[in-house]
Amino acid sequence: MTLHLPAADGTLRAYEPRTEPPAFPAGTPFTSRTVFSAAHVVADPYADVSPDAPAAVDWDATLAFRRHLWSHGLGVAEAMDTAQRGMGLDWAGAAELIRRSAAEAAAVGGLIACGAGTDQLTGPATIDEVRAAYEEQLAVVEEAGARVVLMASRALAAAARGPEDYQEVYGHLLRQAAEPVILHWLGPMFDPALEGYWGSAGLDAATETFLEVVAAHPDKVDGVKISLLDAQREIDLRRRLPQGVRCYTGDDFHYPELIAGDDQGFSHALLGVFDPLGPLAARAVRVLDTGDVQGFRELLDPSVELSRHLFQAPTRFYKTGVVLLAWLAGHQDHFTMVGGLQSARSLPHLARAYELADTLGLFPDPELAEERMGNLLSVYGVGR
Repeated sequence: MTLHLPAADGTLRAYEPRTEPPAFPAGTPFTSRTVFSAAHVVADPYADVSPDAPAAVDWDATLAFRRHLWSHGLGVAEAMDTAQRGMGLDWAGAAELIRRSAAEAAAVGGLIACGAGTDQLTGPATIDEVRAAYEEQLAVVEEAGARVVLMASRALAAAARGPEDYQEVYGHLLRQAAEPVILHWLGPMFDPALEGYWGSAGLDAATETFLEVVAAHPDKVDGVKISLLDAQREIDLRRRLPQGVRCYTGDDFHYPELIAGDDQGFSHALLGVFDPLGPLAARAVRVLDTGDVQGFRELLDPSVELSRHLFQAPTRFYKTGVVLLAWLAGHQDHFTMVGGLQSARSLPHLARAYELADTLGLFPDPELAEERMGNLLSVYGVGR
C-alpha cells in the first residue's frame, strides 16, 4: 500500500513502506560496553485526566516494554527525562515506576538504574530543601535495589548561588550513597530550566566544577552521563575522568562515534534514542564486542538521521517521536502520552519519523506499522 506522507512544505508525496520484517534476535548482555536505554512510559488511554492531573500509567504495557529492552541485553534507565519526568510524570508516579521496574528487573535479571532528583519540590526552595528532596528520592531508589542516577535539579539550578552550592549538595549526597552512582549532566537543550548548571553559564567553567565533584568522590561515582550534544566536549571530559569512572554518552547526535571511541578511550551509553533503536543498537554493540568497529559503525551510523530528527529543537519534545515509534512497532496499542504530549510534534515531523524508522527496518511487523501510520494520517485528514 502506498502512503501519502506530508512534508514540511505542506505537500504530499507517495511512500512505499518496506514489507520485510527485521532480523534482530534477542541476546545476552554485552561484554565491551555497558548500555542503558532510557525508557518511556505508556499512558492509560482510558483514564479521564487533564494535562495537569497526575499521570495515569498503563503499568502492564510499561513493564512489558522494559522486558523487551532487557530481552535484547540492554539495561533500562528508569524514571529519567525519557519517562517524562518534569513533563507529565510527577514524583509520586516516578516513585511507583521505580519500585515496579526495579522489582521486574530483579525478577528477570535485568540491569536497571533509576533517576533520583528533586521534582517533588513545586516552588522556590532553599539549598537545605533541595538536599532533603534529593535524599528522599535517593532512599527510594536504593530501597528498590536499583543503581542511582543523580539527575540534574531544576530546584538546585534556581537556588544555587555559585559552584560551591553544587559542590556542597553533590558532595553530601555522594558521601551518603550506599553504592556508586551515575552523575547526570543534562544540558538546557533538554530542559531550559537547567541553564547555567554547575554554577556557570560558560561550559568550560561548568565542566571544571563538574570534574571537581567527581574527583573529590571517585569511589562513589560509577560514571557520568553527559547530555550536551557536544561530542568533542564529551571526549575531552572523559579523558579527564579518574581511573575507573565511566563516561556514559547521552549524546543523541554523535553516539556511534562516541561509543566506538578512539585510541584513548570510549563512552558507554545511556541514551533516550535507544528506546526505539533498542534491537538495532543491541545488534550493533554485539558486533563491537567482537572488535569489529567498522561493522558496528555500518549498523549504527544510518540511525543517526532518525535520532537527529527526533531530537531536533525544541529537543525536550523528542519523547513524542519515541512514543509514536513504540506504537507503530506494536509495543503499545495507542498513540497517547502522559500530559497529552502526543500533540507536541507536527504531522510532517511524525511522518518523517515513521519513514526513517521504516527505512531502518525498526518495525517488527511492517504491515501493522503501515496500517497504524495510515490511521494516524486519516485522523489528520490525509487520504490514502
